[in-house]
Amino acid sequence: GGVPPAADLVLGAAAGCMACVLTNPLEVVKTRLQLQGELRAPGTYPRPYRGVLRAAGAVCRADGLRGLQKGLAAGLLYQGLMNGVRFYCYSCALAAGWTGWPGGTVVAGAVAGAVGAFVGSPAYLVKTHLQAQTLAAVAVGHQHNHESISGAFESIYRQHGVAGLWRGVTGAVPRVAVGSAAQLATFASAKDWVCEHQWFGEGSWAAVLAGGMVSGVAVAVTMTPFDVVSTRLYNQPVDADGAGKLYRGFWDCFVQISSKEGLLGLYKGIGAVYLRLGPHTVLSLFFWDELRKM
Repeated sequence: GGVPPAADLVLGAAAGCMACVLTNPLEVVKTRLQLQGELRAPGTYPRPYRGVLRAAGAVCRADGLRGLQKGLAAGLLYQGLMNGVRFYCYSCALAAGWTGWPGGTVVAGAVAGAVGAFVGSPAYLVKTHLQAQTLAAVAVGHQHNHESISGAFESIYRQHGVAGLWRGVTGAVPRVAVGSAAQLATFASAKDWVCEHQWFGEGSWAAVLAGGMVSGVAVAVTMTPFDVVSTRLYNQPVDADGAGKLYRGFWDCFVQISSKEGLLGLYKGIGAVYLRLGPHTVLSLFFWDELRKM
């Protein structure tokens, strides 16, 4: 209370960036798992990444400990843009009283997430490229071979113009809209449920973390298929005109993955998605709340 939407834009961006530093390693692991075996039937391809822990070990062996923070600069830029805009829009909805309407929280969360995803899409594009890059022996997905975040933006802009920076946005908008709506609709109720069952004391951060992990189940189940599609659309190679060589768009990508990799192909990396969601939700909201108090 008492914090204007403009301040929430800055505080939300700062909170998202703080959480990103701690959860980015799981983003790297998730990206590799989601690109592994692209458009190939299960059991017909090598699997250098098996599960979250073993995949993290494979990243460290190939790229060193620093490999777990690949794409961090782009991730910070994305979190700053996306969460800043998301918290700003949600704060506006709160101030206008829209969240008090039936279903208002879900709608406000979805709209805020969609707008944030659109604004932050170029940063997410570069983040995905950088996190996928590794040694040829353990490479999965297309390798764009950027040398830096600035070089990646420059290369994409030079080859495909402004439109190229928003390639893949058709997957990003529904991904964040669904995730944001599910998160904001389930987090508070999950936290209350944990306290009602007396797992932890009311108001303790253990209860908040547990609520975040319970809420994370719903978010992971609903968001992971969109997350996989988004990663594939962002990372696919493109022709001289900027058109994707593997997928024509969101629906084509969804159909190709489910038909060639099976329905479980849409849930690749769900373990990393889930393990990231709870802590990232709690950390983002914790930092946001503390910054608002200050």
